[in-house]
Amino acid sequence: MPARVTPVERAVDALRLLPLGDLAARDHVRTVRSTVAGEDELVRFFRLLDRLDVDRTRVESDLAWVHGATSGGERRAALAQLRRGLEPARDGVLRHLAAPPGDLRFIVDLRAALMSFLAKRADVVDLAPLDEDLRAFLGARLDLGLLELRRLTWADSAALLERLARSEAVHAVRGWFDLKDRLDEDRRVYAFFHPALPGMPLAFTEVALTDETPASIRAILNPDAPRVDAAVARSATFYSISNCEPGLTGIPFGNALIKHAVELLRTELPKLRTFATLSPLPGFAAWVRALGERVPTEVRELLGSPAWHRNAAAASSLREPLLRLAARYLTAVKRADGAPRDAVARFHVANGAIVERLDWRADPTPRGLEQSFGVMVNYRYALDRIAANQLAYATAHGVEASPAVKALAAADPTILDDLPPTISRRGALLAAIRGIAARAKRIVVRAPAQA
Repeated sequence: MPARVTPVERAVDALRLLPLGDLAARDHVRTVRSTVAGEDELVRFFRLLDRLDVDRTRVESDLAWVHGATSGGERRAALAQLRRGLEPARDGVLRHLAAPPGDLRFIVDLRAALMSFLAKRADVVDLAPLDEDLRAFLGARLDLGLLELRRLTWADSAALLERLARSEAVHAVRGWFDLKDRLDEDRRVYAFFHPALPGMPLAFTEVALTDETPASIRAILNPDAPRVDAAVARSATFYSISNCEPGLTGIPFGNALIKHAVELLRTELPKLRTFATLSPLPGFAAWVRALGERVPTEVRELLGSPAWHRNAAAASSLREPLLRLAARYLTAVKRADGAPRDAVARFHVANGAIVERLDWRADPTPRGLEQSFGVMVNYRYALDRIAANQLAYATAHGVEASPAVKALAAADPTILDDLPPTISRRGALLAAIRGIAARAKRIVVRAPAQA
């Protein structure tokens, strides 16, 4: 006997064929939304979506038409049909699910669930290309030009502030008093909102207004630190950027977030002269450990001693070698594609920032010591150089650094040749899957030309 068709399968099959906005589609959308619940049901639904890919036979036929076109008009028509044929069949279903009575939030939640499964279940790693397709689908519908930047204050709703505290990914919020302190007059929190997801903050950044650029996260988060009159502050330091929605990971809201916030700050507080960050180096300590015996013996021994950071003599001995290594790590250590190894560095230098200063023992928390031996970095957004720096990075992954950071990097004697890149097992697997998928698509596209 043939397998029994489930209600979700019937609904998806109908949504593939019905035009967007058709009243008959609404019942099918409700069926999907009400039925797809629970981990096993979600995985089955994801596999159903994954099968709704491009029609290879149609693509090959369209390509043959493109290559056989005898006039400019015919070629343009063939290319237009080819573009339509390259759209996965699942996109039509997703458009229905993102329209009333569904909403785009449903797709965001679906992708968040898929990302969670990919991180914890070995039996779904083949769905990694589907995750990329969902990211592209969401990115195409969240036009960055429609983003609205809002300053959040203590007067905002408790639900919104609670969401803010829960989403903080860099420096955990330690209760309502801590949150209130981050919303004070010499502090700012800016969040992006989008009309496609009303009332839902997508990403936010936290800013400290000070006289000088802070060299320690303790100076920013200390509730007893002296308050600064925001009207006369000279420096704005972005010390946290967080994504509120896991399902929107990989959509570049953060690239625009700092620049929009800078423009608002310049308008409100014209005395501001310096716009910088106080940022972590999340991969630095792991990279240093991977160097093994290339790191001087005395440095390795001190780092291996318990509570070295509480020993003034040990910390003093480690300061210069670790800062030199950190400068090399940020300016010279690259991935296979030529981009900086450090994820935070990639974000800021691609956004036009300069590696301005390294800060010793700037983050003494257990997490800070584990990921970077407590070292942090100030990236400076020099407004007159952002465009040139962005172009240099886009062209050749150029990393702009201050003379002080360059001098530290030049003073480091460590030989870095042939150091294998550090990559997680999951990252390697996902990269391999994406590579296979990309090669398969190229085979489909090239087949008629090779015939």
